[in-house]
Amino acid sequence: MELRQIQYFMEVAKREHVTEAAVALHVAQSAVSRQIFNLELELGVDLFFREGRNVRLTPIGKIFLEHMEEAMTVIENARREVDEYLDPEKGTIRIGFPSSLAAYTLPTVISAFSRKHPDVKYQLRQGSYHSLIDGVIKGEMDMALLGPVPKEEKKVHGHILFTEKMVALLPNRHKHTDKKSINLSQLRDDSFVLFPNGYILREIIMNACHQQGFQPNVSFEGEDIDAIKGLVSAGLGVTVIPEITLIDSLPRQTVKIPVVDPQVTRTVGIIIPTDREMLPTAKLFHEFIIEFFHMLGSFQN
Repeated sequence: MELRQIQYFMEVAKREHVTEAAVALHVAQSAVSRQIFNLELELGVDLFFREGRNVRLTPIGKIFLEHMEEAMTVIENARREVDEYLDPEKGTIRIGFPSSLAAYTLPTVISAFSRKHPDVKYQLRQGSYHSLIDGVIKGEMDMALLGPVPKEEKKVHGHILFTEKMVALLPNRHKHTDKKSINLSQLRDDSFVLFPNGYILREIIMNACHQQGFQPNVSFEGEDIDAIKGLVSAGLGVTVIPEITLIDSLPRQTVKIPVVDPQVTRTVGIIIPTDREMLPTAKLFHEFIIEFFHMLGSFQN
């Protein structure tokens, strides 16, 4: 079994089309077909069902693909480890992050790190809360910024970087825009703009509303923070979002107001896997980000 055969097999499985796989691999279709045939011959099983020009994995093919994906991850990590052992200053860091930390927190820390380590490269992946945790556990990412920091997940270790307040964002024609602070219960009759079900920020806001004895009327949903801010700006409802997402500017025709009852907060931090060692460059970044926010907190206090 050759590495090239595995690469060809995985590309065909991904595209379910030999010709498209060959184009992506920049090789002749006949070369791809031949390598797949040789692989099946060596294994003694059919990995694909042939359906004209299309193919799809057989049941054993799906099992084989899962193992090969794991194997390729191990191989890629081994290559990275060797490269970074030779020079950690030129390695690559794979970082996951949610949309709520994309505009300010992540760029700020990467910019600061890059000034000290200009040759380090980054692979950035945006995702939802649970997909980020899963990605770190599976080894698809070295670490992830997220909030709140998980407490019960034993397969990741979390370090809290800071705690942030959530604020109400209202259209500028809302009846409460003249207030210096607001109780969440004062929004019980409003339409809310929130993340869809399954997003952690929605869960935080829903729980806070339930503490105040009401179920928010969610009229509109957005899958990233900018979409939510845009819907509020259009006058379609109110929302409660992390204050840090408004640090540079407010969306047009909106007002932000602190929520004082209850105070809605979330921890923000960095998670890493507990069952494997970080590569040298990732370890360098992890140590830097903890020290960076420690110093930032000391300065602000």
